[in-house]
Amino acid sequence: MTKHKVIIIGSGPSGYAAAIYLARAKLKPLLFAGNTSGGQLMFTREVENFPGFDQGIDGPRLMMQMRAQAEKFGTQIIDGIVDKVDFSKTPFEVWRGEEVFLGQTILISTGAEAIRLNLPNENQFFGRGISACAVCDAAFYKDKIVYVVGGGDAACEDALALTRFAKEVFLVVRRDQLKASKVMQERVHQNPKITILWNSEVVELGGEGRLSKLTLKNNENQDKQVVEADGLFYAIGHMPKTDLFSKYIQIDEKGYIKTSLTGLSPANSIEHIWLDGYPTMTSKKGVFAAGDVVDFRYRQATTAVGMGVMAALDIERFLENQETK
Repeated sequence: MTKHKVIIIGSGPSGYAAAIYLARAKLKPLLFAGNTSGGQLMFTREVENFPGFDQGIDGPRLMMQMRAQAEKFGTQIIDGIVDKVDFSKTPFEVWRGEEVFLGQTILISTGAEAIRLNLPNENQFFGRGISACAVCDAAFYKDKIVYVVGGGDAACEDALALTRFAKEVFLVVRRDQLKASKVMQERVHQNPKITILWNSEVVELGGEGRLSKLTLKNNENQDKQVVEADGLFYAIGHMPKTDLFSKYIQIDEKGYIKTSLTGLSPANSIEHIWLDGYPTMTSKKGVFAAGDVVDFRYRQATTAVGMGVMAALDIERFLENQETK
């Protein structure tokens, strides 16, 4: 059993950014990196919109550089997942197998995963033709043929964003109508680059090293057709990784952690006092959250970095205030 001033659960841009700041503040954070150290960017082939890399950088390399920087300043990193937590008392308990780690403060940066179709060779093409972020990757598909899966506002927004670059955009909708708002529906219908494929699903993926074709199934007559595709974008939602924590902190109806940045309402005047100075703190005093596990709107590496830095500064100030009491 070891005791730490800060335990960070989750890596990725927010976790590593926080670790860099906390380590430079001599707080010696312990970071659990998860099974995929670096988070979702480990599946991104090229990142062109991260400041400081005018030629772009691939996601895994960016994450390895951030990890190395965190370790350079004294972050202890354990590769693997946390099995359970107990935030009912302080110090907080974090379990990995039978080993218990005690934390004076906790930062949750476990992120959110794009909901996938769970097709047999899906992982093979993720980052090689399949993406869950049109804002991030649209520019790679100039004059290409792309497909977007989904029928809600997010899918319509992605389809519209892709029309700025792609030659043709096909919106694959399982039903015979869109779930998106009327305004978004009108924009999609009015865009000549977008074709809606009603009552359709993607059921197979194909390509040599990179996605190049899809098999579509018509849900009405069960007919299948193989089509050429340069890209496939998932817009069927994200799943924040919060199951471990929902017993102890407030989360919203979609599973995202609430902080005062994202609409957390203090239960009483005492909570209001300690939440007021720490925008990234959760409903549990001493437990903070940052990145896509909180941010349901922007979901960018750069915004995750910013939120991680905010959380690190909040934690540093929180610990200082605890010591002076």
